[in-house]
Amino acid sequence: MPVASKRPRRLSDEDLQQMLTLLRGADSAELKLTVPDTTVRSTVAALGMDPLEGQIRQVYFFDTPELALNQHGVVVRARRVQRREDDSVIKLRPVVPDQLPAGLRKSPNLVVEVDAMPGGYVCSASLKGTPGGGGVRAVATGDRAISKLFSKEQRAFYADHAPDGVGLDDLTILGPINLIKLKFSPADFGRRMVAELWLYPDGSRILELSTKCTPNEALEVAVETREFLAKQGVDLSGEQQTKTKTALEYFSRSLKATADA
Repeated sequence: MPVASKRPRRLSDEDLQQMLTLLRGADSAELKLTVPDTTVRSTVAALGMDPLEGQIRQVYFFDTPELALNQHGVVVRARRVQRREDDSVIKLRPVVPDQLPAGLRKSPNLVVEVDAMPGGYVCSASLKGTPGGGGVRAVATGDRAISKLFSKEQRAFYADHAPDGVGLDDLTILGPINLIKLKFSPADFGRRMVAELWLYPDGSRILELSTKCTPNEALEVAVETREFLAKQGVDLSGEQQTKTKTALEYFSRSLKATADA
């Protein structure tokens, strides 16, 4: 199955054709760009973002210390969201939409999405749920089992794709990551954008800009978005970072360092 390309800024003709095939079977497309840390302040100013309009979130990941789930393309995550209910997700990536079971594909809780960024793309299937009752905080404090955050449907999806012998309650809590999410509509740009500033415990940060669209308009929107951002002086040449991968690797290193100590 196709995976995110490691080549910077440009897809080959073959990669582009594979991405178009995935788009035809997806529910949505999300176009993403991470900007270099040195240009975060100028990017915020150029796009007229107001941090005080942002929403605070806490993200918890669940994996083994060695990241066995991540190596199998499985992401287990739960979030606390300011002024909203908690949510949870079991995500599988990469996937080919046409190869997903028909029953699962019809679930109203499943979203198949193609994420595209400069030089790469990946298609994922996310099965979402709503734990309710402050469940994420209870799990974080050790007062509730991890498996209680996920519905029967999610647990079955996990069991189908997780490594043998690794149950949800066998996982380690990796988190939290604190972040600010801002939805905004830049002047002179006819689409809504989303900015997420992820703040890692070691002081590093990632600012990701994104916009969603339907699969059949992805290429057109990608060109329009790139032209708009370039016109605003946003740096499009930086190395792209993955928020989830960065978080998982950070906590995995921390656990190893603690164990070694």
